[in-house]
Amino acid sequence: MKRILSRTALATLLAAPWAAHAADLPNRMPVKAPLVAPVPYYNWTGIYFGINGGGGFGSSHQTDPNLRLANARVGISGGEVGGTLGYNYQLGNWVFGLEGDMDWAKIDGGNGAVINGVRYNSYLEWLSTVRGRVGYAFDRLLPYVTGGLAVGDVKATVNPTPTTMLSGTNTDAGWTVGAGLEYGITPNLSVKAEYLYVDLGNSTPVPGDKVDVKTNVVRGGLNWRFNWDGPPHF
Repeated sequence: MKRILSRTALATLLAAPWAAHAADLPNRMPVKAPLVAPVPYYNWTGIYFGINGGGGFGSSHQTDPNLRLANARVGISGGEVGGTLGYNYQLGNWVFGLEGDMDWAKIDGGNGAVINGVRYNSYLEWLSTVRGRVGYAFDRLLPYVTGGLAVGDVKATVNPTPTTMLSGTNTDAGWTVGAGLEYGITPNLSVKAEYLYVDLGNSTPVPGDKVDVKTNVVRGGLNWRFNWDGPPHF
């Protein structure tokens, strides 16, 4: 019994310095989880301006009661170029906007068409639209639908004889609807492709005549955006 107690006391004396040394060791510093950078989302919010250009094709239906010709239809085609001003607000992935543009246009019937001995020609000299836009953003890619007011200058000519020409110009209002894709190249610069169907209704550039212009517009553009509102709102 005395031997067991002696051995226990000896073991306790030998272990004491090691226990004291372990007590003096500093506590182990906690290890933090590695930081993960948040996924950046493209911000579509802000005022923007840009340029656009493309082409149009469609038809001009001219009713001519003066010469008793009620169905003079002329195909029209040509190009347009102009400027754009708009504003987007992003809420989650949804992007709501208002956009206006003003384009010089040369969309006409070429050399005209001779119908029952009468030559008709129609021109769309400029086109402006004010449209709402609703899109769903996939980060930098923004597909959208659009629609609203369309205003244009319609010119028409009637040549009942080789030496006689009746002509006139009228500003007419109608509607437009379409869709497009926009892609963000940099935080401020984006490129877009867009289709618009434009119906300017009936105008009377030549007294007594009615001209109904319908045009399909396909165009591209570049927009520069001032994204003052910071990151997207989720």
